[in-house]
Amino acid sequence: MNEKDKELLLKDLCARLPYNVIINCTEEDNEKTNFDCFLSADMIKDIKSGTEYWIIKPYLRQISSMTEKEKYEIQGILGKDVEIFDDFINIIDSSRKRFSFLELQAVFDWLNVHHFDYLGLIEKNLAIEVTNENNLYK
Repeated sequence: MNEKDKELLLKDLCARLPYNVIINCTEEDNEKTNFDCFLSADMIKDIKSGTEYWIIKPYLRQISSMTEKEKYEIQGILGKDVEIFDDFINIIDSSRKRFSFLELQAVFDWLNVHHFDYLGLIEKNLAIEVTNENNLYK
């Protein structure tokens, strides 16, 4: 894992730490030693210090897997003058031009609570995509 990817993963995991994100740990030298567990602050320290004994990957959901109910929840945060389509937030009221910092912070917090991958970690192979078969959050 290069430094840029390590920093991206650390940034993402730190934001998720309060929400009991489940991660997969694989021993670097032995792929057979593999287990799932809740993320702890000690694991974050190991990543930051450069210890690469364990390969840590959180279980995250693709933004595209968001349900209509979940889109409605985000709409509730941002206001009724927006609609959520696929991976985009569309402003439908022409009088609204921007979102406040607090609204955006609330949306990102909501995405973390619901384990969504908004940084593209799954695509970079830094996270495991949650599917119906491996959904440990149920």
